[in-house]
Parts: sequence; C-alpha cells; structure tokens
Amino acid sequence: MARRQIKYFFDSPVAQQVREEGRVEGREEERARMVVSILEWRGIEVPDIVREMVDVADMDILDHWAERAVHPTSLNDVMRSAPRRARR
Repeated sequence: MARRQIKYFFDSPVAQQVREEGRVEGREEERARMVVSILEWRGIEVPDIVREMVDVADMDILDHWAERAVHPTSLNDVMRSAPRRARR
C-alpha cells in the first residue's frame, strides 16, 4: 500500500512566493524609513508630501535617494534628480 504524502501550505510554491514578496516589501519599507531618518538626522525638514513620495518609491529610487541624503545641503539636492519610476 502506498503512503499518502501530506502537503503543507507553507511548503507550497505559492507560500514561498508570498513570503518572498513580504521580504521585498519589508526591505523597501525599511529603506524608505532610512531615507527619511538620514534627512532628519542631517537637520533637513521632511514635509508630508515628500514622505508620501518616499513611501511609494521602488528600491532603485530609494537607493538613489539614500546615497544623495548623506551629504545634501537641502531636500531639493536629494529629490530633484530621482529616476522617474515608482511602484504601486
């Protein structure tokens, strides 16, 4: 008699995909917080509209802004040259 194999949802390809999507989203959210934090640490006020832009930016844009946030003299220095792509 053949043994019946039990399949668990958490081992399924769908579950693995959902977990990976959650990881990516978590990394993007953390990077967005980092960009805002760096600006605030440097004494640059971050208005709500910019926070909203950061919240919907994809990882490439967030990386770009994070690099530029390290040595800006103004918020404009960081935001003006962003690549023109966003997620969501």
